[in-house]
Amino acid sequence: MDAFYASVEQRDDPQLRGKPVVVAWPGNRSVVCAASYEARRFGVRSAMPATRAARLCPDAVFVPPDFSRYRAVSRLAREIFRRHTDLVEPLSLDEAYLDVSENKTGLPTATRVARVIREQIREELKLTASAGVAPNKFLAKIASDWRKPDGLFVIQPEDVDRFLLPLPVGRLPGVGKVTEEKLKNLAIQTAADLRKLDLPALEKRFGRYGVRLYELARGIDNSEVIPDRPTQSVSAEDTFEHDVPLTETEPMIRRLAELAWAASRKELRIAHTVVLKLKTSEFKILTRSHTPCSPPSSCEELTRIALSLRERVALSPKQRFRLVGVGLSNFQDPDDASAQPALFE
Repeated sequence: MDAFYASVEQRDDPQLRGKPVVVAWPGNRSVVCAASYEARRFGVRSAMPATRAARLCPDAVFVPPDFSRYRAVSRLAREIFRRHTDLVEPLSLDEAYLDVSENKTGLPTATRVARVIREQIREELKLTASAGVAPNKFLAKIASDWRKPDGLFVIQPEDVDRFLLPLPVGRLPGVGKVTEEKLKNLAIQTAADLRKLDLPALEKRFGRYGVRLYELARGIDNSEVIPDRPTQSVSAEDTFEHDVPLTETEPMIRRLAELAWAASRKELRIAHTVVLKLKTSEFKILTRSHTPCSPPSSCEELTRIALSLRERVALSPKQRFRLVGVGLSNFQDPDDASAQPALFE
């Protein structure tokens, strides 16, 4: 779905149409949940601090998120998907994989299925969606972003190498800033460069992820579309520019808590456990978790719990930390009143 939260807001409020819309909670420490394409022209992006978004786009209209409404629209979109195939694997409220090797409507190609689905979303939901069609999940994911918004991009099996080889390695799934920098230090800029490294060399430098890099560079992804895959956890983490003491982690924890909360709101199920992750300057990973009697009901409550978990880190005040993360886990169905919270350390 294109700029999903912002698009729903613009659809439901005619006064917002054509204007730069930023979906974010109020407050100086808030981060952007979504930005309309009018706002993106000014450089506003999801996960950006809301204060920076306001500076980049002074005329932006800020709207607090309404996740119950977004969930309702997401359910309607999934109903459209299931008219065509039962093999639907949601990634979030606004994104899903569909396996249409066989489809219910008898359409002859995946491209035709994608066109019909986009038309039905436009007609019934008054929203736009972009689709990527490809032989496997990782290529379809990249293709879905290729002609946003309101686009359709198809990678035919015989065109995989033509599309893939010039691709910057940063576009490959799982290649974050750190891995991208490591690859660039090896003079690897594109998938074509990456393909020149053999499997032993990649495993030596990147461990198990080296196998994945080897496959991605060759367009290989054998993972299946798995319907109704339950979310186990969501999290956000970041590495400090310089190692810091525990007392200086609060601003980062607040920002990451907001990102983790926004990510959890994309799920139909509700998280019951809060997790704080820390990595010391010696690369030792520490985690602390808490499962309250009732699940966190707001970003503020999540932030409060995450900050309180710091107090359970019994290390020397001189200890320095290079990374912090905030997560939510133990997801349960909202109507599962009988479910007991799982407590763990």
